[in-house]
Amino acid sequence: MLAVVGGSGWESFPGLTNVKQLSLDTPYGPLAEPLSLADWNGQSLIFLSRHGAQHSLAPHQINYRANVWALREVGVQQVLAINAVGGIGREMGPGTLVVPSQLIDYTWGRAHSFWSDQVLHIDFGNPFEGALRSQILSAAKSLGVALLDGGTYGCTQGPRLETAAEIRRLAQDGCELVGMTAMPEAALARELALDYASLCIVVNWAAGISDERITMEAIYQVLEASRAPVQGILGQLLRADA
Repeated sequence: MLAVVGGSGWESFPGLTNVKQLSLDTPYGPLAEPLSLADWNGQSLIFLSRHGAQHSLAPHQINYRANVWALREVGVQQVLAINAVGGIGREMGPGTLVVPSQLIDYTWGRAHSFWSDQVLHIDFGNPFEGALRSQILSAAKSLGVALLDGGTYGCTQGPRLETAAEIRRLAQDGCELVGMTAMPEAALARELALDYASLCIVVNWAAGISDERITMEAIYQVLEASRAPVQGILGQLLRADA
């Protein structure tokens, strides 16, 4: 079973049919929003709105452990995370779709592990190395969708956007994308042996990269324009999994 975790601009998933709401209590608290078990274009999937249906949760407020645990409990094996990000690298302009290959975590104070009663050291050297990542790239290629393969995602705490000096530091560290939600989500998925991949939508140049001011209006215009190619990739994944 494939799950789609929707980020900013993906608080809902138009076109779902036969929707069944799954409300779960987890060892880490309740879900902010029920999971949606639904059909889309004749194929079944699970949809989870990371920020809540009304975008009521900031990145640092999300109960990542409850979300990932619930996905595993309902039988999910692969997780496609949709992440809205800022572009740092020269190829990462607004509207670009990217499947990152690496990750640097700058967050703090978030619950980063399921295991509080034992020490568990997962291998996280390649955070996006499962079959799903390759399947996304193949789906985009078959559809003729432009999709960049690779790049390092720097995950910051939020909820504010970064300063220009912070972006310069991230660039020096090797980050080409910046977002706020990949961690600890990706690491938690690895702890539960879920095949996790991120599909990033670059919605703006990060601070200091461009002279243009960052506005939510411009960000949501990019998100809306990217919906069709992202849904095309998702449809291809579901057909291949059927």
